[in-house]
Amino acid sequence: MPSGFKSLSEIINKEPALEGLRKIIKESDVVAEFNKIFPDLIKIAVPVKVEKKTLVLRVENAAWRNELKFRETQMVQNINRHFNEDRITRVRFLS
Repeated sequence: MPSGFKSLSEIINKEPALEGLRKIIKESDVVAEFNKIFPDLIKIAVPVKVEKKTLVLRVENAAWRNELKFRETQMVQNINRHFNEDRITRVRFLS
């Protein structure tokens, strides 16, 4: 490529004005890859969104919500390990 051109990924990753876009992309990656990280939870929990480093999960019922609440720390660690950075600090459960 000519020296004056930059790739789209280079612009998105380096342009200071696009910090908000980078944050949205990272948050949506967590939702999109949740079932890949936790394939055993496909029928139990549905990722809704990430807001302020909090993953919101809709769970099947209150019993599963309580069970997953006990596993919250491990879930946060697994997600952050998957992405090699701290993307999530807590999980909120909806039933």
